[in-house]
Amino acid sequence: MFKLDPRLENDTMVVGDLPLCRVLLMNDSQFPWLILVPRIENAVEVCQLEAQDRLRLWEESHLISESMMSLFSPDKLNVAALGNVVKQLHIHHVARFTNDIAWPHPIWGKLPAVNYSVEHAANRLKQLRTKLNMEK
Repeated sequence: MFKLDPRLENDTMVVGDLPLCRVLLMNDSQFPWLILVPRIENAVEVCQLEAQDRLRLWEESHLISESMMSLFSPDKLNVAALGNVVKQLHIHHVARFTNDIAWPHPIWGKLPAVNYSVEHAANRLKQLRTKLNMEK
């Protein structure tokens, strides 16, 4: 049975579910930042997924990428599966801007997160759910 890693659960808000992945919004208002987590028990690496699930993961990543490009018009969209801290397979999608606080450096471990306000989180989640047809 699929269970979200406690760190991801603590650091994110649920946007919704695609056919394979749970879509999460990282609770850091400094960057538009979504995370895809395949709802497959014990998945750690992409290469562990069945061929059909690998294809679905990249299709869903493409959907998230296109949606973020459309919504935020970033200068660069970083897509990465690192997993050094959280072992559970997850794919980060981070919209980056040449004027963001960490540019041009990686965002990980550089600055503490700045949590969304309740109102900003609600607005961002609504915006994302509308774009991804995930009305909750």
